[in-house]
Amino acid sequence: MSKAGLLLRIVAGLWIIAWTGGAYAEPYLAAQTGLKCVQCHSNPTGGGLRNVFGNTFAQTQLAAKRLGPEEDLWTGQVMKYLSVGGNARANWNFSDVPNVGSSNDFAVEEARAYLDFGVIPNRLSVALDQRFAPGNSTNLEANVRYLVMENQLYVKAGRLYLPFGYRFEDDNTFVRSLSGVNMQAPDEGFEVGVEQGNWSAQLAFSNGTGGAPEADEGKQVTARAEFVQSAWRAGVSALSNHTDAGDRIGAGLFGACRVGSVVLLGEVDWFDDESIGADGRQLLASLVEADWRVAQGHNLKLAFEWFEPNDDVDEDEQTRSSLVYEWSPFQFVQVRAGVRVHDGIPQNDLQNRRQAFLQLHGFF
Repeated sequence: MSKAGLLLRIVAGLWIIAWTGGAYAEPYLAAQTGLKCVQCHSNPTGGGLRNVFGNTFAQTQLAAKRLGPEEDLWTGQVMKYLSVGGNARANWNFSDVPNVGSSNDFAVEEARAYLDFGVIPNRLSVALDQRFAPGNSTNLEANVRYLVMENQLYVKAGRLYLPFGYRFEDDNTFVRSLSGVNMQAPDEGFEVGVEQGNWSAQLAFSNGTGGAPEADEGKQVTARAEFVQSAWRAGVSALSNHTDAGDRIGAGLFGACRVGSVVLLGEVDWFDDESIGADGRQLLASLVEADWRVAQGHNLKLAFEWFEPNDDVDEDEQTRSSLVYEWSPFQFVQVRAGVRVHDGIPQNDLQNRRQAFLQLHGFF
């Protein structure tokens, strides 16, 4: 290895360690390759720590080119019983709100680290996800996972991310905000999952408080099932949460297909929330997305979202359109740039804002 290559690795490694965090899943990558989430991630429902296959894919297929010798791959396994990983996202953000004005800032969007202790390899593990920024250090996942039947049936318990719909990189999408199920709001409970042939299914029982202390005797049930083929996939989700403030039930459909170098995917979610107002409220959110693999290491993302915040009120819908370009010049680094246009009721300036961002994403 050349001195320049060694220096680059040292600098990249120090930067990542300084800003280490958890890795996000991108649903379009699974649809693009025809694989399940569990193929690349230690967590069977996707997101978080990459396994050996996921790390190899990130270095050889996701990046435009690879620095260093081919045989020198980062697998995430630092010793026999311990795997580590992380990422960080540093942003420049611009926002223009009508009648308010524009603003821009630099910010660390998120920094997370993952640890997976495989105390009994391929059978029993203890997983931790710690967020270090922004704000104070916060534990977002801490659970024990036991593979009852290797690569087929598992159970896990503790603090975990709930199974519902797709895990988009952007937790601010309407479908993520509506369901309340994302990688910022885990819950405490247990989950049972099955990986059988083309099927992937999960069922979780949890407090239903988004990680906050339990406030009543009610519990939340979340379920997800997906059928995966090489060129397409389709799935359903369901959620039921019984609370003293009112019951909340929801259902969703999601799916994706690959057409040449383009992946088309979408999700639509419906909720009936009795905790909002005296008579409750029905809400609907949807997202459609197209990802074009322009070349290895280059992805162009176009997304359109629609949100109905109250089925009983006319002309209160909101939309959000996004155009994002993602460039992975070499392993462990990605540059993202994008614009977003919000459109809502004229009386709400914030619902009609324009946004732009530039992001440096480091991961391992």
